[in-house]
Amino acid sequence: MINEPFYSYGSYLKKKYGVPAFRVGIDAGFSCPNRKSGRESSGCTYCDAFGARAMYQRTEGALSDDVDVNLKKDIVCQTEKAAGFLKKRYKAEIFLLYFQAFSSTYGSTEHLKAVYDYALSLQDYSELIVSTRPDCLDREKVELLADYKKQGLDVWVELGLQSSNDATLKRVNRGHSVADFEKSYKLLQDYGIKTAVHLIFGLPGEGETEIMQTCRYTAGLNPEGVKFHNLHIPYNTPLYQDFLKGKADAPTTEEYLEWVIKAIQMMPESTVIMRLTCDSREDERAAPKDFVKKTEFYNLLRTEMLKREVFQGRLKDNNLL
Repeated sequence: MINEPFYSYGSYLKKKYGVPAFRVGIDAGFSCPNRKSGRESSGCTYCDAFGARAMYQRTEGALSDDVDVNLKKDIVCQTEKAAGFLKKRYKAEIFLLYFQAFSSTYGSTEHLKAVYDYALSLQDYSELIVSTRPDCLDREKVELLADYKKQGLDVWVELGLQSSNDATLKRVNRGHSVADFEKSYKLLQDYGIKTAVHLIFGLPGEGETEIMQTCRYTAGLNPEGVKFHNLHIPYNTPLYQDFLKGKADAPTTEEYLEWVIKAIQMMPESTVIMRLTCDSREDERAAPKDFVKKTEFYNLLRTEMLKREVFQGRLKDNNLL
């Protein structure tokens, strides 16, 4: 009988640091190239005005060529609040700087460096993690990230693919292609930047066949990490209008559980499973309404995989899924 059916992010951090290590999530005011008129305009059909911000990141920042005073104050406030909470609640000893909200490489290289440098100066960090899109990376920006690696930081980029099907990407107005993703992914790998691939299960027009095709494609990249997200349908999004017309829906706990069990079995054993479900406030989403909580899903997944005696990597060379 196996002990742990998949390589969780918690296991990875424990193995790497040996002491409590946690991310400090910062919203530094970045926007997204898919939003033509700033944060409040429409982008991907499933994305609301909060973008990919964590639920505790409800702030607005300014995007300019310098880190202005208001943004500095905001970053300081977020850092103190998050680090203080992590120290008190979890006895955190290692901190990882995480730019999660929107596209955290969207802006001039000079602006990115100013933001990153300032945030890094506020706390003793062991890692720099940025979440972004394939169309927000170029050689100059990747070289900037590589410079932080040379300074001794472990550097990660979380890169949004969502689906390996170009028709799906067009359907949800992603604004980039699979080829764009491949170009950015290769560039990151060329510079030795650890990369985590973001995938969304349950996008309009996709069922298990399409989802497993994306998982097979992702596994073939042998990424350092992967994040699975179940589709959420926020109010005030184009996808919500499709939901009202019966053209879209979010997967149930039972559906999503089966997809994730199969997906994990396809991933290489060395790939860190960094996330299993999406976060959003219940009063901000139309669906799903009865999906289990994040910790409950983790426990459900682990229990079910142990029961079935299936594990990560078991199907990585299997072309039947």
